[in-house]
Amino acid sequence: MLGFEIDFWDYLTFLTLFLAGAAGVGTLVWLAGLPGRIAIARKHPEAEAVKLLGWAGLLPTIYPWVQAFIWAFKPTDIVDIRRFPREEARAIDEEIARLEDKPKPKPAGAARPAAEPLPAATPRAGDDS
Repeated sequence: MLGFEIDFWDYLTFLTLFLAGAAGVGTLVWLAGLPGRIAIARKHPEAEAVKLLGWAGLLPTIYPWVQAFIWAFKPTDIVDIRRFPREEARAIDEEIARLEDKPKPKPAGAARPAAEPLPAATPRAGDDS
């Protein structure tokens, strides 16, 4: 074809280059997903955002990936006025279960009993209405 024979050493070189390339791609995939896996393991409330920033941040430059890595370790003191702390913890557990492809966790305690109805107002003495 080109005037020379391809022998065993050439095929070994091709195999080595292929394995080195596959190892490089595997390392890149592992590094890109690392911030997301850390955030999920730490039950971070923004675990999905950390995961996406980790994947998207490794492509153009390394700076967004470093931000995602730092964000995954950030202490998470949750102050959310829309839900009580128990409801917020349950919502975070459901989100983490969704990200890990697991079934939703069951609530820890039984359902809260319904609130008792207020007693009917009794008319006061001398009130004609």
